[in-house]
Amino acid sequence: MIRALFARFHTAVYRLLRGRIVGSWGKAPVLLLTTRGRRTGRSRTTPVLYLEDGDAYAVVATNDGADAQPAWYLNLVANPEAEIELGADRIAVTAETAAAHERARLWLALRDLYPNYARDQSRATRELPVVLLKPAVAAPLDP
Repeated sequence: MIRALFARFHTAVYRLLRGRIVGSWGKAPVLLLTTRGRRTGRSRTTPVLYLEDGDAYAVVATNDGADAQPAWYLNLVANPEAEIELGADRIAVTAETAAAHERARLWLALRDLYPNYARDQSRATRELPVVLLKPAVAAPLDP
């Protein structure tokens, strides 16, 4: 309950200030991730820490180390099309769970960025998924 209220507050302040001041958590940058609810179809926005990886953004589905996946991850599994906000910029993205070799490569950098990920992984009985948010490719227009 408190986490949900904090997320709503953080989202509102992030949008108001266009990511300034609340655009990072320690040294980890924050983006807003908007997914479509898998049951309701309604838009859901969550602030998440990210790591840039080429043109993609890597995020961890941690849920503070709980055994249940975070709702935003389940929403992305059901519908990988989403939107992120980086400061004032909105970017349509497609999500994919990182393959084992990609996860291994990214995990070290993500853990360095936010050391609590190691604590979260030790709490969970599941492997915390790393999700790559890649800019969506626009469909070509028919002539």
